[in-house]
Amino acid sequence: MPLLTDSSSHFNSHTEMEGIGLTMQKKAAELERMAEVLVTGEQLRLRLHEGKVIKDRRHHLRTYPNCFVAKELIDWLIEHKEASDRETAIKIMQKLLDQSIIHHVCDEHKEFKDTKLFYRFRKDDGTFPLDNEAKVFLRGQRLYEKLMNMENSLLQTREEEGSTYERTLVGSDFVDWLLQEGEVTSREEAEQLGRRLLEHGILQHVTNKHHFVDGVLLYQFRMNFRRRRRLMEVLSDRCRSIPESQDSPFCLRKQNSDGGKTSFLSVSPSKEIKMVSAVRRSSMSSSCGSSGYYSSSPTLSSSPPVLCNPKSVLKRQVSPEELQTPGGPYIKKTFTIVGDAVGWGFVVRGNKPCHIQAVDPGGPAAAAGMKVCQFVVSVNGLNVLSLDYRTVSNLILTGPRTIVMEVMEEIDY
Repeated sequence: MPLLTDSSSHFNSHTEMEGIGLTMQKKAAELERMAEVLVTGEQLRLRLHEGKVIKDRRHHLRTYPNCFVAKELIDWLIEHKEASDRETAIKIMQKLLDQSIIHHVCDEHKEFKDTKLFYRFRKDDGTFPLDNEAKVFLRGQRLYEKLMNMENSLLQTREEEGSTYERTLVGSDFVDWLLQEGEVTSREEAEQLGRRLLEHGILQHVTNKHHFVDGVLLYQFRMNFRRRRRLMEVLSDRCRSIPESQDSPFCLRKQNSDGGKTSFLSVSPSKEIKMVSAVRRSSMSSSCGSSGYYSSSPTLSSSPPVLCNPKSVLKRQVSPEELQTPGGPYIKKTFTIVGDAVGWGFVVRGNKPCHIQAVDPGGPAAAAGMKVCQFVVSVNGLNVLSLDYRTVSNLILTGPRTIVMEVMEEIDY
Protein backbone atom coordinates (compact mmCIF):
# COMPACT_ATOMS: atom_id res chain seq x y z
CA MET A 1 0.00 0.00 0.00
CA PRO A 2 1.51 3.38 -0.99
CA LEU A 3 2.23 5.83 1.79
CA LEU A 4 1.92 9.60 1.81
CA THR A 5 5.03 11.39 0.68
CA ASP A 6 4.02 15.00 1.43
CA SER A 7 6.57 16.12 4.02
CA SER A 8 4.10 18.61 5.50
CA SER A 9 1.67 15.89 6.56
CA HIS A 10 3.78 12.76 6.89
CA PHE A 11 6.74 11.99 9.13
CA ASN A 12 9.23 9.17 9.01
CA SER A 13 9.09 6.83 11.99
CA HIS A 14 12.19 8.17 13.72
CA THR A 15 11.18 11.83 13.49
CA GLU A 16 7.65 11.14 14.58
CA MET A 17 8.52 8.91 17.51
CA GLU A 18 10.98 11.55 18.66
CA GLY A 19 8.23 14.16 18.29
CA ILE A 20 5.84 12.19 20.41
CA GLY A 21 8.64 11.32 22.81
CA LEU A 22 8.67 9.39 26.05
CA THR A 23 6.83 12.18 27.84
CA MET A 24 3.91 11.96 25.43
CA GLN A 25 3.83 8.18 25.68
CA LYS A 26 3.81 8.40 29.47
CA LYS A 27 1.03 10.97 29.36
CA ALA A 28 -0.98 8.76 27.00
CA ALA A 29 -0.56 5.82 29.40
CA GLU A 30 -1.73 7.96 32.33
CA LEU A 31 -4.73 9.20 30.35
CA GLU A 32 -5.54 5.64 29.30
CA ARG A 33 -5.48 4.62 32.94
CA MET A 34 -7.86 7.47 33.79
CA ALA A 35 -10.11 6.43 30.93
CA GLU A 36 -10.24 2.85 32.20
CA VAL A 37 -11.37 4.07 35.62
CA LEU A 38 -14.04 6.28 34.02
CA VAL A 39 -15.37 3.39 31.92
CA THR A 40 -15.38 1.06 34.93
CA GLY A 41 -17.24 3.64 37.01
CA GLU A 42 -19.81 4.20 34.28
CA GLN A 43 -20.43 0.47 33.88
CA LEU A 44 -20.96 0.20 37.63
CA ARG A 45 -23.37 3.16 37.59
CA LEU A 46 -25.52 1.54 34.90
CA ARG A 47 -25.58 -1.78 36.76
CA LEU A 48 -26.60 -0.11 40.01
CA HIS A 49 -29.43 1.71 38.25
CA GLU A 50 -30.63 -1.57 36.75
CA GLY A 51 -30.46 -3.26 40.15
CA LYS A 52 -32.39 -0.39 41.79
CA VAL A 53 -29.48 0.18 44.15
CA ILE A 54 -29.48 3.79 42.98
CA LYS A 55 -32.79 5.49 43.68
CA ASP A 56 -34.39 8.51 45.35
CA ARG A 57 -34.04 8.34 49.14
CA ARG A 58 -35.41 10.40 52.02
CA HIS A 59 -33.65 11.51 55.18
CA HIS A 60 -34.90 14.07 57.74
CA LEU A 61 -37.83 15.07 55.49
CA ARG A 62 -35.50 15.75 52.55
CA THR A 63 -35.35 13.75 49.32
CA TYR A 64 -31.96 12.93 47.79
CA PRO A 65 -32.44 11.82 44.17
CA ASN A 66 -30.38 9.12 42.44
CA CYS A 67 -28.21 8.09 45.36
CA PHE A 68 -27.09 4.89 47.07
CA VAL A 69 -26.38 3.87 50.66
CA ALA A 70 -22.70 3.09 51.20
CA LYS A 71 -23.34 0.10 53.45
CA GLU A 72 -25.87 -1.40 51.02
CA LEU A 73 -23.49 -0.92 48.11
CA ILE A 74 -20.69 -2.77 49.90
CA ASP A 75 -23.12 -5.64 50.52
CA TRP A 76 -23.96 -5.58 46.79
CA LEU A 77 -20.30 -5.63 45.71
CA ILE A 78 -19.58 -8.67 47.86
CA GLU A 79 -22.77 -10.43 46.77
CA HIS A 80 -21.90 -9.90 43.10
CA LYS A 81 -18.29 -11.09 43.57
CA GLU A 82 -16.84 -7.66 42.79
CA ALA A 83 -14.99 -7.60 46.12
CA SER A 84 -13.84 -10.39 48.41
CA ASP A 85 -14.46 -8.47 51.62
CA ARG A 86 -15.69 -5.12 52.95
CA GLU A 87 -12.22 -3.63 53.18
CA THR A 88 -11.57 -4.27 49.49
CA ALA A 89 -14.99 -2.89 48.57
CA ILE A 90 -14.21 0.32 50.47
CA LYS A 91 -10.90 0.67 48.61
CA ILE A 92 -12.67 0.30 45.26
CA MET A 93 -15.25 2.96 46.06
CA GLN A 94 -12.63 5.26 47.57
CA LYS A 95 -10.79 5.09 44.24
CA LEU A 96 -13.95 6.21 42.44
CA LEU A 97 -14.43 8.98 44.99
CA ASP A 98 -10.82 10.17 44.59
CA GLN A 99 -11.35 10.30 40.81
CA SER A 100 -14.47 12.48 41.29
CA ILE A 101 -16.73 9.79 39.83
CA ILE A 102 -18.82 9.61 43.02
CA HIS A 103 -19.24 11.97 45.98
CA HIS A 104 -21.14 12.32 49.23
CA VAL A 105 -24.52 13.90 48.51
CA CYS A 106 -23.67 16.92 50.70
CA ASP A 107 -19.92 16.80 50.03
CA GLU A 108 -19.31 16.47 53.76
CA HIS A 109 -17.20 13.30 53.61
CA LYS A 110 -14.05 12.86 51.56
CA GLU A 111 -13.74 9.23 52.59
CA PHE A 112 -16.01 6.37 51.60
CA LYS A 113 -17.37 4.90 54.81
CA ASP A 114 -19.11 1.60 55.51
CA THR A 115 -22.15 3.30 57.03
CA LYS A 116 -25.61 4.47 56.00
CA LEU A 117 -24.29 7.63 54.38
CA PHE A 118 -25.69 8.65 50.99
CA TYR A 119 -23.36 8.88 47.99
CA ARG A 120 -24.09 9.69 44.36
CA PHE A 121 -22.46 9.36 40.96
CA ARG A 122 -21.53 12.82 39.71
CA LYS A 123 -22.89 11.91 36.29
CA ASP A 124 -26.33 11.59 37.92
CA ASP A 125 -26.35 15.15 39.24
CA GLY A 126 -24.36 16.94 36.54
CA THR A 127 -21.33 17.71 38.71
CA PHE A 128 -18.79 15.54 36.90
CA PRO A 129 -15.73 17.74 36.26
CA LEU A 130 -15.26 17.99 32.51
CA ASP A 131 -11.63 19.02 32.08
CA ASN A 132 -10.00 18.85 28.66
CA GLU A 133 -8.81 15.26 29.14
CA ALA A 134 -12.26 14.05 30.19
CA LYS A 135 -13.90 15.84 27.27
CA VAL A 136 -11.55 14.19 24.76
CA PHE A 137 -12.11 10.79 26.36
CA LEU A 138 -15.92 11.11 26.39
CA ARG A 139 -15.90 12.27 22.80
CA GLY A 140 -13.70 9.34 21.81
CA GLN A 141 -16.06 6.93 23.55
CA ARG A 142 -19.07 8.45 21.78
CA LEU A 143 -17.37 8.21 18.39
CA TYR A 144 -16.39 4.59 19.09
CA GLU A 145 -20.00 3.67 19.90
CA LYS A 146 -21.29 5.42 16.76
CA LEU A 147 -18.81 3.53 14.61
CA MET A 148 -19.59 0.19 16.27
CA ASN A 149 -23.33 0.68 15.75
CA MET A 150 -23.01 1.43 12.02
CA GLU A 151 -24.39 -1.22 9.69
CA ASN A 152 -21.48 -0.73 7.27
CA SER A 153 -18.72 -0.08 9.76
CA LEU A 154 -15.56 1.76 8.80
CA LEU A 155 -13.73 -0.64 11.11
CA GLN A 156 -12.48 -3.40 8.82
CA THR A 157 -9.59 -5.79 8.28
CA ARG A 158 -6.95 -4.11 6.12
CA GLU A 159 -3.27 -4.40 5.14
CA GLU A 160 -0.44 -1.93 5.62
CA GLU A 161 3.18 -2.55 4.64
CA GLY A 162 2.51 -6.26 4.09
CA SER A 163 0.82 -6.92 7.45
CA THR A 164 -2.87 -7.47 8.14
CA TYR A 165 -4.64 -5.62 10.95
CA GLU A 166 -8.14 -6.16 12.32
CA ARG A 167 -10.76 -3.44 12.85
CA THR A 168 -8.84 -0.57 11.30
CA LEU A 169 -9.75 2.92 10.12
CA VAL A 170 -8.20 4.65 7.14
CA GLY A 171 -7.22 8.14 8.27
CA SER A 172 -8.89 9.92 5.34
CA ASP A 173 -12.05 7.77 5.65
CA PHE A 174 -12.29 8.70 9.32
CA VAL A 175 -11.99 12.39 8.39
CA ASP A 176 -14.70 11.96 5.72
CA TRP A 177 -16.97 10.29 8.27
CA LEU A 178 -16.42 12.99 10.89
CA LEU A 179 -17.45 15.62 8.33
CA GLN A 180 -20.45 13.60 7.18
CA GLU A 181 -21.66 13.14 10.76
CA GLY A 182 -21.29 16.84 11.53
CA GLU A 183 -18.65 16.17 14.19
CA VAL A 184 -16.30 18.75 12.62
CA THR A 185 -16.56 21.58 10.11
CA SER A 186 -13.32 21.10 8.17
CA ARG A 187 -10.70 18.50 7.34
CA GLU A 188 -8.16 20.46 9.37
CA GLU A 189 -10.41 20.28 12.44
CA ALA A 190 -10.96 16.56 11.86
CA GLU A 191 -7.21 15.93 11.65
CA GLN A 192 -6.65 17.85 14.88
CA LEU A 193 -9.34 15.77 16.57
CA GLY A 194 -7.64 12.58 15.35
CA ARG A 195 -4.33 13.77 16.76
CA ARG A 196 -5.90 14.54 20.14
CA LEU A 197 -7.50 11.10 20.24
CA LEU A 198 -4.11 9.53 19.50
CA GLU A 199 -2.28 11.65 22.09
CA HIS A 200 -4.88 10.65 24.70
CA GLY A 201 -4.39 6.93 24.08
CA ILE A 202 -7.75 6.40 22.37
CA LEU A 203 -6.49 5.92 18.80
CA GLN A 204 -3.18 4.49 17.65
CA HIS A 205 -1.40 3.89 14.37
CA VAL A 206 -1.35 0.14 13.69
CA THR A 207 2.43 0.00 14.23
CA ASN A 208 2.70 3.02 16.54
CA LYS A 209 5.07 4.67 14.05
CA HIS A 210 2.95 7.62 12.98
CA HIS A 211 0.81 10.39 14.35
CA PHE A 212 -2.70 10.86 12.94
CA VAL A 213 -2.80 12.32 9.42
CA ASP A 214 -5.55 12.79 6.85
CA GLY A 215 -4.22 10.12 4.52
CA VAL A 216 -4.06 6.41 3.77
CA LEU A 217 -2.40 5.25 6.99
CA LEU A 218 -4.31 2.78 9.18
CA TYR A 219 -5.43 3.40 12.76
CA GLN A 220 -7.17 1.38 15.46
CA PHE A 221 -9.03 2.22 18.63
CA ARG A 222 -6.59 1.43 21.40
CA MET A 223 -9.39 0.84 23.91
CA ASN A 224 -12.33 -1.53 23.68
CA PHE A 225 -14.93 0.62 25.45
CA ARG A 226 -17.38 -2.27 25.47
CA ARG A 227 -15.16 -4.61 27.42
CA ARG A 228 -16.86 -5.44 30.70
CA ARG A 229 -14.46 -4.34 33.43
CA ARG A 230 -13.92 -5.94 36.81
CA LEU A 231 -14.04 -3.36 39.58
CA MET A 232 -10.85 -4.82 41.04
CA GLU A 233 -9.03 -3.36 38.04
CA VAL A 234 -9.35 0.18 39.42
CA LEU A 235 -7.01 -0.77 42.28
CA SER A 236 -4.19 -1.57 39.88
CA ASP A 237 -1.96 1.42 39.11
CA ARG A 238 -0.68 -0.16 35.92
CA CYS A 239 -2.30 0.09 32.53
CA ARG A 240 -3.25 -3.09 30.75
CA SER A 241 -0.07 -4.54 29.30
CA ILE A 242 -1.85 -7.19 27.25
CA PRO A 243 -3.52 -5.86 24.11
CA GLU A 244 -7.22 -6.13 23.45
CA SER A 245 -8.13 -9.00 21.18
CA GLN A 246 -9.09 -7.85 17.71
CA ASP A 247 -10.33 -11.16 16.40
CA SER A 248 -12.74 -12.11 19.19
CA PRO A 249 -13.45 -9.09 21.41
CA PHE A 250 -16.49 -10.72 22.92
CA CYS A 251 -14.43 -13.35 24.73
CA LEU A 252 -14.44 -13.62 28.47
CA ARG A 253 -12.62 -13.14 31.73
CA LYS A 254 -12.17 -16.51 33.37
CA GLN A 255 -13.15 -16.43 37.04
CA ASN A 256 -11.97 -19.69 38.55
CA SER A 257 -9.39 -22.31 37.82
CA ASP A 258 -10.88 -25.48 39.24
CA GLY A 259 -8.69 -28.43 38.44
CA GLY A 260 -8.77 -27.67 34.76
CA LYS A 261 -12.53 -27.40 34.60
CA THR A 262 -13.78 -24.29 32.87
CA SER A 263 -15.93 -21.91 34.86
CA PHE A 264 -17.84 -20.92 31.73
CA LEU A 265 -21.00 -22.95 32.15
CA SER A 266 -24.06 -22.36 30.03
CA VAL A 267 -27.71 -22.20 31.01
CA SER A 268 -29.89 -25.03 29.79
CA PRO A 269 -32.43 -23.66 27.33
CA SER A 270 -36.13 -24.16 27.85
CA LYS A 271 -36.72 -23.80 24.10
CA GLU A 272 -34.58 -24.34 21.04
CA ILE A 273 -35.24 -20.79 19.86
CA LYS A 274 -35.22 -18.09 22.49
CA MET A 275 -35.13 -14.29 22.22
CA VAL A 276 -33.00 -12.46 24.78
CA SER A 277 -33.24 -8.77 25.59
CA ALA A 278 -30.11 -6.67 25.35
CA VAL A 279 -29.32 -5.86 28.95
CA ARG A 280 -26.11 -5.25 30.81
CA ARG A 281 -25.19 -8.10 33.10
CA SER A 282 -23.11 -8.40 36.23
CA SER A 283 -20.91 -11.23 35.05
CA MET A 284 -17.28 -11.37 34.07
CA SER A 285 -15.43 -9.12 31.67
CA SER A 286 -15.56 -9.68 27.94
CA SER A 287 -11.95 -9.20 27.00
CA CYS A 288 -9.19 -11.56 26.03
CA GLY A 289 -5.68 -11.72 24.72
CA SER A 290 -4.68 -12.55 21.21
CA SER A 291 -5.43 -16.24 21.59
CA GLY A 292 -6.60 -16.91 25.12
CA TYR A 293 -8.39 -15.43 28.08
CA TYR A 294 -7.56 -13.22 30.98
CA SER A 295 -7.89 -15.06 34.25
CA SER A 296 -8.15 -13.54 37.67
CA SER A 297 -7.57 -15.42 40.89
CA PRO A 298 -10.65 -16.89 42.61
CA THR A 299 -9.80 -14.84 45.68
CA LEU A 300 -10.22 -11.62 43.67
CA SER A 301 -6.78 -10.38 44.58
CA SER A 302 -5.65 -7.00 43.31
CA SER A 303 -2.96 -8.51 41.11
CA PRO A 304 -3.40 -7.82 37.39
CA PRO A 305 -4.98 -10.50 35.19
CA VAL A 306 -2.71 -13.19 33.81
CA LEU A 307 -2.91 -14.42 30.26
CA CYS A 308 -3.58 -18.10 29.83
CA ASN A 309 -4.30 -20.15 26.73
CA PRO A 310 -6.59 -23.07 27.59
CA LYS A 311 -6.76 -26.14 25.39
CA SER A 312 -9.73 -26.77 23.18
CA VAL A 313 -12.84 -27.96 25.02
CA LEU A 314 -13.49 -30.49 22.24
CA LYS A 315 -12.76 -34.14 22.86
CA ARG A 316 -12.15 -34.56 19.15
CA GLN A 317 -12.49 -32.49 15.98
CA VAL A 318 -15.30 -33.34 13.58
CA SER A 319 -15.78 -32.51 9.91
CA PRO A 320 -18.65 -30.55 8.34
CA GLU A 321 -19.71 -33.73 6.54
CA GLU A 322 -19.95 -35.63 9.83
CA LEU A 323 -22.12 -32.91 11.34
CA GLN A 324 -24.53 -33.00 8.40
CA THR A 325 -24.80 -36.78 8.05
CA PRO A 326 -28.50 -37.78 8.26
CA GLY A 327 -29.23 -39.75 11.40
CA GLY A 328 -25.97 -38.67 12.99
CA PRO A 329 -25.56 -38.01 16.73
CA TYR A 330 -26.09 -34.24 16.38
CA ILE A 331 -29.11 -32.00 16.72
CA LYS A 332 -29.46 -28.55 15.21
CA LYS A 333 -30.44 -25.61 17.44
CA THR A 334 -31.12 -21.98 16.60
CA PHE A 335 -30.42 -19.06 18.91
CA THR A 336 -31.36 -15.41 18.51
CA ILE A 337 -28.97 -13.38 20.63
CA VAL A 338 -29.16 -9.65 21.21
CA GLY A 339 -25.76 -8.33 22.26
CA ASP A 340 -25.62 -6.14 25.34
CA ALA A 341 -23.37 -3.11 25.82
CA VAL A 342 -20.22 -5.25 26.00
CA GLY A 343 -20.90 -7.99 23.47
CA TRP A 344 -22.59 -11.36 23.17
CA GLY A 345 -20.77 -13.32 25.86
CA PHE A 346 -19.15 -16.25 24.10
CA VAL A 347 -15.85 -17.32 22.52
CA VAL A 348 -15.51 -18.89 19.09
CA ARG A 349 -12.48 -21.05 18.32
CA GLY A 350 -11.49 -23.76 15.89
CA ASN A 351 -11.53 -24.17 12.15
CA LYS A 352 -13.89 -25.82 9.63
CA PRO A 353 -16.11 -25.98 11.64
CA CYS A 354 -15.71 -23.50 14.49
CA HIS A 355 -16.93 -24.40 17.94
CA ILE A 356 -18.05 -22.56 21.07
CA GLN A 357 -15.02 -22.55 23.35
CA ALA A 358 -16.55 -20.66 26.29
CA VAL A 359 -19.82 -19.04 27.35
CA ASP A 360 -20.21 -16.28 29.91
CA PRO A 361 -22.83 -17.63 32.37
CA GLY A 362 -24.25 -14.13 32.84
CA GLY A 363 -24.24 -13.06 29.19
CA PRO A 364 -26.83 -12.98 26.42
CA ALA A 365 -25.55 -16.15 24.73
CA ALA A 366 -25.92 -18.27 27.87
CA ALA A 367 -29.42 -16.93 28.44
CA ALA A 368 -30.31 -17.98 24.89
CA GLY A 369 -29.10 -21.52 25.59
CA MET A 370 -25.67 -21.57 24.00
CA LYS A 371 -23.24 -24.11 25.43
CA VAL A 372 -19.59 -24.98 25.05
CA CYS A 373 -18.69 -27.64 22.45
CA GLN A 374 -21.52 -26.66 20.10
CA PHE A 375 -20.44 -26.32 16.45
CA VAL A 376 -21.32 -23.16 14.54
CA VAL A 377 -23.29 -23.87 11.38
CA SER A 378 -24.50 -20.44 10.29
CA VAL A 379 -24.51 -16.79 11.33
CA ASN A 380 -27.42 -14.62 10.18
CA GLY A 381 -28.26 -17.10 7.44
CA LEU A 382 -24.69 -17.47 6.11
CA ASN A 383 -23.24 -20.97 6.24
CA VAL A 384 -19.89 -20.84 8.06
CA LEU A 385 -18.99 -24.53 8.29
CA SER A 386 -15.97 -23.99 6.03
CA LEU A 387 -14.67 -20.85 7.78
CA ASP A 388 -12.14 -20.37 10.57
CA TYR A 389 -12.91 -18.67 13.89
CA ARG A 390 -11.29 -15.36 12.94
CA THR A 391 -13.53 -15.00 9.91
CA VAL A 392 -16.62 -16.00 11.89
CA SER A 393 -15.70 -13.58 14.67
CA ASN A 394 -15.27 -10.75 12.18
CA LEU A 395 -18.59 -11.64 10.57
CA ILE A 396 -20.33 -11.27 13.92
CA LEU A 397 -18.47 -8.08 14.83
CA THR A 398 -19.31 -6.31 11.59
CA GLY A 399 -22.94 -7.44 11.60
CA PRO A 400 -25.98 -6.21 13.50
CA ARG A 401 -26.32 -6.26 17.27
CA THR A 402 -28.90 -9.06 16.95
CA ILE A 403 -27.44 -12.29 15.59
CA VAL A 404 -29.17 -15.52 14.63
CA MET A 405 -26.90 -18.53 14.99
CA GLU A 406 -27.47 -22.14 14.05
CA VAL A 407 -25.35 -24.68 15.92
CA MET A 408 -25.04 -28.44 16.04
CA GLU A 409 -24.98 -30.08 19.47
CA GLU A 410 -23.98 -33.66 20.19
CA ILE A 411 -26.85 -35.77 21.52
CA ASP A 412 -26.27 -37.36 24.91
CA TYR A 413 -27.56 -40.92 24.82
